[in-house]
Amino acid sequence: MQIIQENEERRGFFKAIEDGKEAGLMTYTWAGPTKFIIDHTEVNENFKGKGVGQQMLMKAVEYARTNHLKIMPLCPFAKSVFDKNTEIADVLF
Repeated sequence: MQIIQENEERRGFFKAIEDGKEAGLMTYTWAGPTKFIIDHTEVNENFKGKGVGQQMLMKAVEYARTNHLKIMPLCPFAKSVFDKNTEIADVLF
């Protein structure tokens, strides 16, 4: 599975692609220059149960670590992953 990112001045997203099909989408909004808010995670019905959301979130964590950013998980899915996984708490805002 390939996770691509598109980042704009105010918003962005991580998109999961498998076999040319969109498997999922995780959107975020910038909240200043050093943090972003994950506001929505959506997984295509055909890809449920395959860890698509988890892979997109881990890509967001990798992006935050690489760029010294913090993440505010407002999306219920992202918040639940942060609540369960202390290994990614270093990027939590």
